[in-house]
Amino acid sequence: MNDAKGSTVAHRGLTIGIIACAVVAVVGIALWMVQLSGGMIQTGMRNLDSWGFYITLFMFFVGLSAGGLIISSIPNAFGMKGFGDISRVAIWTSICCTCVAIGFVVVDLGGPLRLWELFVYSNLSSPLMWDIIVLSTYLILSIVYLWAYRREDEGKMSHTAIRVISIIALVVAVGVHTVTAWIFSLSAAHEFWHTALMGPWFVASALDCGTALVLVVIALQKAGRLSIERSSMVNLAKMLAVFTCVDLYFFACDLLTSGFPGGEGADVVAMLVTGPLAPFFWTQIACMVLACVILFVPRLRTKGGVVVASALVIAGVFCKRCQILMGGFQIPNIEFADVANQMTITHWDSGMSLLGYQGLVYWPTPLEFGVAAGVVALGGFLLLLGLKYLPLHLKEKVA
Repeated sequence: MNDAKGSTVAHRGLTIGIIACAVVAVVGIALWMVQLSGGMIQTGMRNLDSWGFYITLFMFFVGLSAGGLIISSIPNAFGMKGFGDISRVAIWTSICCTCVAIGFVVVDLGGPLRLWELFVYSNLSSPLMWDIIVLSTYLILSIVYLWAYRREDEGKMSHTAIRVISIIALVVAVGVHTVTAWIFSLSAAHEFWHTALMGPWFVASALDCGTALVLVVIALQKAGRLSIERSSMVNLAKMLAVFTCVDLYFFACDLLTSGFPGGEGADVVAMLVTGPLAPFFWTQIACMVLACVILFVPRLRTKGGVVVASALVIAGVFCKRCQILMGGFQIPNIEFADVANQMTITHWDSGMSLLGYQGLVYWPTPLEFGVAAGVVALGGFLLLLGLKYLPLHLKEKVA
């Protein structure tokens, strides 16, 4: 009786979530139409800071997607005891996040026809084109991976075939995030981006935030929708703690090397620690450290504690993405590389002061926030729709 009641509540909650996401997505599409009609000048992006909130969220959701697929692939790829059918939820989450990431590329291009031009006039020597190709391959592979699991359930595919697909998925998942990192790290004109550690940064962040998102999604078992052994949840939580520590370690290594007395990156470290990006930096550190405390202390590692820690990790990684994007434009390597006017500098009313790193050179406009909310809501719509109607039910029983 209680299980039936819980299932009904979960079904109703998913329905409400689907409707809410659909409404927000429609509003976001309407705002995108406004952006298309008025042009990209309505955003906070300008010639001196040509990427903004959309690309920040693109990076963020690519990380969420790659992390989820890596977590689902590692056990099968190496013949380890995995997390049961949690893999199905992780793969579907990965697919939805990839769709959101692609959506942010489309809205950032300025119009859907630009996507067509991207392929027709593609430059295969550009890391941007590499990313588009790898991301498209990644989405198709994720769908095939989920289909393969379904075929295995029906007894029409062997475990060996699943393992082969898992190995390919693992390689592509790491590759898509590495290529995304190269877009930034190969930009020698931007001091904050031009580092060989950008790839490890991205992959480490993908592992922790992807694992965190999977933990949040499978926490729906409380509503009776999913059934997962506690040991699987605990193992995932421990993995999340290790991934978060590795992420912080890579960040600390780069900061120490750059900020050490006599280092060339002292301005970058100052910008993060005490400059305009300090709120993002210290929020990231606080969120991740607190999450590690929760995840490492057994008494705090309850179901609710794991969800809170996962949310903190996701928030911390998002702050890190903001630092990476804005930090790359914050300190120009070439002074006055363009004509300084209202068409090239965001918030021109502040005058020439924003040419240095005393203040933020970019901040999103309300239109950007609205369009971004619509794209994220579209991803949420797909995620909840899949949880409600796709065969993602877990076979495991609660111990």
